[in-house]
Amino acid sequence: MDLEDISVELAQIEGNLNDNFRALSNGFQKLQKIKEPSRQSRQLEELSDKMRECKRLIKEFERVMKEEDSRNPPDTKKALNERKQAMIKELNSYVAMKKQHASENKRVDPFSGSEDVYSEENVLLASSMTNEQLMDTGYRMMDETDEAIERSKQVVQETINVGAETTAALKAQTEQMSRIVNELDSIHFSIKKASKLAKELGRQIATDKCIMAMLFLITMGVIAIIIIKIVQPDNKDIQDIPGLPPPASRKLL
Repeated sequence: MDLEDISVELAQIEGNLNDNFRALSNGFQKLQKIKEPSRQSRQLEELSDKMRECKRLIKEFERVMKEEDSRNPPDTKKALNERKQAMIKELNSYVAMKKQHASENKRVDPFSGSEDVYSEENVLLASSMTNEQLMDTGYRMMDETDEAIERSKQVVQETINVGAETTAALKAQTEQMSRIVNELDSIHFSIKKASKLAKELGRQIATDKCIMAMLFLITMGVIAIIIIKIVQPDNKDIQDIPGLPPPASRKLL
């Protein structure tokens, strides 16, 4: 059945959907070859945009169907509904592929849950499902929600553990820094004390040198006087040294 014979608008919508489905097919084939996580994330975002556009087009297709429902015979209505179901089935297959790939690569944020990521895709015309299918889908979504909650609890617990370890490490580093500061203060005090002692020792050494120099000069003076007295005993200009007997006069033979 050619949709152009029924509605040009429906034919145009179907053409746009087919283009998007081809782009999704090529996109998922390309995604299988990408190894870098950042590029995979960008590719998944592009595919998500394509799937949202497909969902919008399917809703537009259904809206036009309802507008023209009164003018179409039962066979045409049935054929259009079958077209719509085929579109939904094909789109759901791409949604499942995206979920599978995201689950394998752990790209789903555990805090937001998988329902937040795929909420728009999972609401694809629920009227096309039976009650049993709706219940199965609801149970599956509940299981996925429970898994997301468990992942969230695990992440929270890991975060708490990391926070406790970080706090302990910071406390140990603070205590170590305090000990280092105390040691630096002690070293600074020791350096000041050593500098003061060095100055006092320098002054004592200088004083000792002066005393030794004076003693040396006095000793040399006394020795000089003694030598002169011995050599020139009759020299009256040189007084006798107190406590030292005058030299004996030599008799000439």
